[in-house]
Amino acid sequence: MRRSCTDSSTRRYTGAMKKSLLLLPGLLCDARLFDPQVRNLSDIASPVVADLTGSDTIAALAASAIARMPAGRFAVAGLSMGGYVALEVMRQVPERVTGLALLNTNARPDSPESSENRRRLIAVAESKGVLAVNAALVPKLVHPDRVSDSALVKVLDGMAESVGVEGFRRQQQAIIGRIDSRPHLGAIRVPAMVLAAREDAIMPFEVSEEMATGIPGAVLEIVEHCGHISSLEQPEAVTARLRAWMQRIAG
Repeated sequence: MRRSCTDSSTRRYTGAMKKSLLLLPGLLCDARLFDPQVRNLSDIASPVVADLTGSDTIAALAASAIARMPAGRFAVAGLSMGGYVALEVMRQVPERVTGLALLNTNARPDSPESSENRRRLIAVAESKGVLAVNAALVPKLVHPDRVSDSALVKVLDGMAESVGVEGFRRQQQAIIGRIDSRPHLGAIRVPAMVLAAREDAIMPFEVSEEMATGIPGAVLEIVEHCGHISSLEQPEAVTARLRAWMQRIAG
């Protein structure tokens, strides 16, 4: 594992061909989660953002995401729940994956306490709607300084409404049923980046460090002054790290 804490921008990629990039959003999120990265990596990547609402298992979500990709090899990056799916993509088609980026996520199975809380949130969604769930989650999802950021909260609410109650239920069931990915980390043989946010209240730093330690040659990146939704909270810092990771793949 290598660790990097810098926020400096990296030199621009000079390769002649854009690389296919599969982006996997998190719980109650859609393609808007990666809008800044799609815009600002377009010079080096051809991104595809998967819809992770259609199935209730991580394996099925991974298979549907893979099916959206053009023929050939691709890099994959996932945030939170998207990271669980990214690890499954790595297991299903290791020969096609050129690089793996795991943002604000972990490789552990769901704990009994977390599963119970997820079932409680499903009940809230069914009785009061997904915006009630989001209202409860936002203080945990973002840095304390961003809880009152109306523009950011509006995006989060819009994504939650797009996922809807049924999509949220399927996502939570998939997360509850996910496997322990830690025994599989040592088999990963592509350039890997694990990204942690310093103030992420949902994914403690130690779970990111555990993943980075388990993946041979993984780089651990730390984004400062940031909560769980790093791609929208600190888009420039996250984009710079994804760019550096893609340069490692190309290099």
